[in-house]
Amino acid sequence: MKADQRPWRSVLYIPGSKERALEKAKTLPVDAIIFDLEDAVAAEEKPAARHTLAQTLGAGGYGPRAQLVRINGLETEWGRDDLGAIAAAAPQAVLLPKVNSAADVANVAARLEARAETADTAIWAMMETPEGILNAAEIARAPRMAGFVMGTNDLAKELGCRFRADRLPLMQALQTCLLAARAAGIVCVDGVYNAFKDDEGLRAECAQGRDLGMDGKTLIHPAQVGVANEVFAPTPEEIDLAERQIAAFEAAEREGQGVAVVDGRIVENLHIVTARATLAKAARIAELEG
Repeated sequence: MKADQRPWRSVLYIPGSKERALEKAKTLPVDAIIFDLEDAVAAEEKPAARHTLAQTLGAGGYGPRAQLVRINGLETEWGRDDLGAIAAAAPQAVLLPKVNSAADVANVAARLEARAETADTAIWAMMETPEGILNAAEIARAPRMAGFVMGTNDLAKELGCRFRADRLPLMQALQTCLLAARAAGIVCVDGVYNAFKDDEGLRAECAQGRDLGMDGKTLIHPAQVGVANEVFAPTPEEIDLAERQIAAFEAAEREGQGVAVVDGRIVENLHIVTARATLAKAARIAELEG
């Protein structure tokens, strides 16, 4: 599946230093994995972690799950070595932390371009700084860009805002990045929910992200996967409505009409585009889970 076609409902962070977690991830029903060499790995463990992760990716075994590697920033003492070690394993995608501008992405894109192993490696950006949010539109169109990951914890720290259940202090940033991603045709994945034992709170935040238009949710614990997969998938009711809208619209077209009526509501071509996207997403999820 192409990047813009696959589901991104659940995107789980896995520490690159934890061999047991890396092995377990092969069995989890996640749509994507972020193999983390940055925040999840202590400074003294970073050299060993990048070596372990490069070997793990080279061995494969993750099936249809999308695979992103979050390296340390190139401005740190670990970033360049991370990129060099991971590039040898021909990663699907590299996730850059604290992206501030399109130039940050272009720098890494040039390094990937210089190696045969990374000819097809995409770039994703962590959107977690005020400067990055303000530059979201240009970052979304930078070379090799395939997606945004919202870094809501770091962004909240930088803004000095309070954590609220409605995420009102972060709403402008979330919507700015989502607008930029949609304009550029790339994926946008929501930030993490920190209380990994609070299923009710997770479900509410997933529903909010889904209502905004996010493609999925980044997760910090396997226990969160089921909720994210459920919330970001089309519901049976949505699938049923989509099927009925398409059938009614096609019947109206055969009669020379440009609109149809379903459940007392007008159905136009724009609704059919959404309906077909809903059915396509449901089919892709079924394919992935199969």
